[in-house]
Order: sequence, then structure tokens, then C-alpha cells
Amino acid sequence: MSTASEPILPNLANLEEIFSDEGDGAAGPVRSPGWQSSVSPQGLAVTLIADYTFPVRAWLPSAAIVALLGEFQVTAGAARTTISRLMRRGVLEGSRQGRYSSYRLTSQAAVDLWSGASSIATFTTQPDSWDGQWTLIAFSVPEQESTRRRALRTALRWRGFAPLYDAVWVSPHPLTPKGRIEVADLARGAVTVFRARQEDLDTEADRNPVQAWDLPGLAGHYEAFISRWSGLLPHISADDVTGADAVRARTEVMHAYRHFPILDPLLPIGLLPPGWPRSRAREVCVAVYDGLLQPAQDHVRAVVTRCAEGPHLDIRAHTIAGMSAGIGHG
Repeated sequence: MSTASEPILPNLANLEEIFSDEGDGAAGPVRSPGWQSSVSPQGLAVTLIADYTFPVRAWLPSAAIVALLGEFQVTAGAARTTISRLMRRGVLEGSRQGRYSSYRLTSQAAVDLWSGASSIATFTTQPDSWDGQWTLIAFSVPEQESTRRRALRTALRWRGFAPLYDAVWVSPHPLTPKGRIEVADLARGAVTVFRARQEDLDTEADRNPVQAWDLPGLAGHYEAFISRWSGLLPHISADDVTGADAVRARTEVMHAYRHFPILDPLLPIGLLPPGWPRSRAREVCVAVYDGLLQPAQDHVRAVVTRCAEGPHLDIRAHTIAGMSAGIGHG
């Protein structure tokens, strides 16, 4: 069976690991008191650096990174700690000239970030088609192997599956070759994969596979995003959002939107309630992120210029439209 028409679900595990503040050996996360409590300064720093240094992995003076984080109310001390932690985790690499230090993304972090950014940029843009068949994965992992069972469930969630029953997970999309290898390795032989159609029982006990997902909850996330950001669009059209405000808005809207490819398994539109808000959320995100490119880029260049002499034309913002087309990946 050909799967060419099936949407390609992004595997964003590497991207989430980069944005996470876990695994750096630190005693605990450094939080920004003035910004969203769910966003760590490490995730914020990665977003800022990536947004304005692709495709050449431009160097940013440490003073500029501290200043930009300060505009999100991250203290100077917390900003320096953030840079150190990202260095330890292999996300940033440093260079020193005299008393001045600069940082940029490591080559591996840049590859992972661009791959993840491209997945986010193309999310929802693929043709919506479905052959009416579901992929079911049934597995049996002993209770005493809770770590392996948890890893298997996590891997299935990353690939857009949801638990129809405790050990029966479902997706309308075929399991990719890479996914088959991962699932087989984690389940170690105690797994069976089916591709089949649902048979309606016409009874109250009949459970539609789509009920494995919390559609009202997901729609609520989309609606909250649309409500939060659509009000900014008239101000962007009037060129009223400039300077640090433009950088903050671009950063925050991308931080919020990048979770949807994780939350939303791209269920076929025919399985979803009428007026599903997925497309509108993308439209709003593109309008904010792409619409603020020039004022945000100008501001970041100005901050860098204050911290280091000379023009910095390699500081360059990119758009969702450009990322979707693969533009800017060097």
C-alpha cells in the first residue's frame, strides 16, 4: 500500500530536548519571573539565537544575549547561567577575544533546530487524505519493566498515537519504517501492529477510535492561541509593533505555536468537528511571526551593534514561509 499521500508527522523529540532545561546537571531550572512560567530562559535563549542566526550560525556577543534576555525580564545573572548551561549541554559553543565572549549554536544543535523548525513550518500544509484505515499497536510489557513501558508509550505519543485502551494504541496514519524499528526495539517482540478498518457495532459500548484523543481539550488550546494573538494583527498591519515588542511577540508566538505539532496528531479533517481551528491558528501564527520580521531583525541588529563594533548583516531573521520552502538552510 502506498503511503505517499499520508501526512508526515514530525518527530520533534530532539527539538524538545534542546528547549528543555533538563539533563544539564544543574540543581534546578532558572526561571524568568516576568514571562510565561512554562518557558525556561534556556528555551527562550535558544529561540532568540536560532531566530536571528540562521543560516550561517552567526556569533552573538554574550552581552547581546544577556541584553536580549533582559528584555524578557531574565536577570543578567540568570542569563549568564543560562548560557553556561547551554554550553554544557552542547547546544552552544563559545569564542573569546580578549575580554569579550561570543556564542553560537553548535552544528548539531543547528541541524536539529532547523529540522524541527521546518516540521513546525510545514505542519498542517500537507494534503489531507485518509484511506479509512487505522493503525493499531498492541503490546505487552511486564509490570516490572515500567521504564521500558513508559519509553514505549512516549515513543508512540511522539509519533501521533493515542491509547484506545491501556495497551492498544491507535493512529489513522501508517507507522513509518523508522517508527517500526523504534517500536520493535522498545517492545522487544511483545508487540503486534495491525492496519484495519473499524467495524461499527451500533451499540452504546462501541468506542470510536477518535475518542482516544481529547479533541475538546485540543480545540481549546487552539482557540486560546487564536484569541491571544489575533488581537495583535491590526497593530502589526499599522506598523505599531516595533523594537523589543516585536522581538518579544515573535518569540512568544513561536514558543506557543511550536507545541501544536506535538499536541495535534493531524487527524484527518473528516474525523474532526466542523470548524476545526487548526488552519486558523497557523494563519495567525504566520501573520504575527512573518509580519514582524523587519522590526524584530532591526532591533536585534541594533542590540548586537551596541555590544560589538561594526554592522552585523549576518544577523538575519527568517519567515515561516521561507522555512516551509527550505529557504535559509545553509
